[in-house]
Amino acid sequence: MDIQFQSLLIGLCVGLIVALIVYIWQAVARREESRKNKEEMNKLKRMLTDRMDIEAEGLNKLKAKYEEVKAQNENLRITNANLMQKPGRNEVQRLHIYQKAVDRLVINSPGFGAAWQSALKESEDEFAQIYNGTQAFWKKVLPGKTNAKLIESKEEEDDE
Repeated sequence: MDIQFQSLLIGLCVGLIVALIVYIWQAVARREESRKNKEEMNKLKRMLTDRMDIEAEGLNKLKAKYEEVKAQNENLRITNANLMQKPGRNEVQRLHIYQKAVDRLVINSPGFGAAWQSALKESEDEFAQIYNGTQAFWKKVLPGKTNAKLIESKEEEDDE
C-alpha cells in the first residue's frame, strides 16, 4: 500500500503542478486581457471626451448663431415697424389717393385737364430747379408761397 500511496501522492503532485501551471497561465492571460481592456477603456474615454468637447463647441456655436439671428430678427422687426410708422408712408398713400382723384377729374371735366397739366408742368420745373441748385438754398428749406389764401380771399370777396 505504500507504493500505491506514493503513486497516488506523485499523481496528485503532478496534477497539482499541471493545475498550478494552467492557473498561472490563465492568470497571465487574464492580466494581459485586463491590461488591453484598460487601454481600450482609456482610449474610448479619450475619444468620448474629445467628441463631447467638439459637440459642446458646436452647440455653443449654434447657440451663438441662434442668438445672433434672433437679434437680427428683432432688429428687422423693429426696423419694419419703424418704417411702417414713418410719416412718409401716410403721405405717399394720400398722394396716391389725390392722384386717382385728379385722374378722375381730368377724365370727367374737359376744361380742367389742360389747366391741370400746365400747372403740374410748371410745378415740376420749379421743384427740379430747387433741387438741382439753380434757385437759392433757403428756398429748399422754406416752402414757397401758395395762392391758397388769395383764392380763398377772392371767393370771400365774390360772396360779399
